[in-house]
Amino acid sequence: MSMTKTQGEASLDVAAANDHLEALDAQEVVRWAHETFGEGLILSSSFGAQSAVMLHLVTRVVPGIPVVWIDTGYLFPETYKFAAALEERLGLNLRVYQPEVTPARFEALHGRVWESGGEGLDAYHRVFKVEPMQRALRELGATAWFAGLRAEQSASRSSLGTLGEQDGVYKVHPILKWSTRQVHAYLKEHDLPYHPLVDQGYASIGDVHSTRPITAGEDERAGRFGGLKQECGIHLPSSAEESASRDASGL
Repeated sequence: MSMTKTQGEASLDVAAANDHLEALDAQEVVRWAHETFGEGLILSSSFGAQSAVMLHLVTRVVPGIPVVWIDTGYLFPETYKFAAALEERLGLNLRVYQPEVTPARFEALHGRVWESGGEGLDAYHRVFKVEPMQRALRELGATAWFAGLRAEQSASRSSLGTLGEQDGVYKVHPILKWSTRQVHAYLKEHDLPYHPLVDQGYASIGDVHSTRPITAGEDERAGRFGGLKQECGIHLPSSAEESASRDASGL
């Protein structure tokens, strides 16, 4: 049975696809997605702590896949250097997307809204992360999107399937069930680097103003968003219907 989908064609049976994907390893999931979605595939990367895993895993099977990186303008200097090093080493087809307003202009007009609690963070994320990602999906004609989410990272990710949908685009999570130990083993096996800030206690790395090192016993995303959130919005549905569904599920 063909499950290939291009824009305008019938949707996949996500539940049936997940039953099939359950028995596949991460590389086989990547291969299945490539066969299923073809040129409609993209890969997103934050160039965060463990990003080298997905960049290596996916590009070994799908060389030349567009790699979308949302550059908010507030990233650590180490992140920009890490991205440049991985782009060169892995030969990435990097597509950098930025917000339509510069950090300086935004702060002049609206202030440092991320310092004003959850609503301020939401406003910041809509402008600096969600809108650029949605624009990338549109401009690249994406029908499916690889993301390196793992179930153990947060409550919202623990209920995901290997295949899902978000705002009309399929999401594929090849390493969803991987543990931190498996991630480390893959990095070691392929001689891949962690983000340099990992050595300073950072386990999940985003913007300078909303990322801190974690302490012993904290989960890896505890250092993000001042403890107010677990997600920036890129990996959450944006439509009213999908948001209502998520709220009802307790995510």
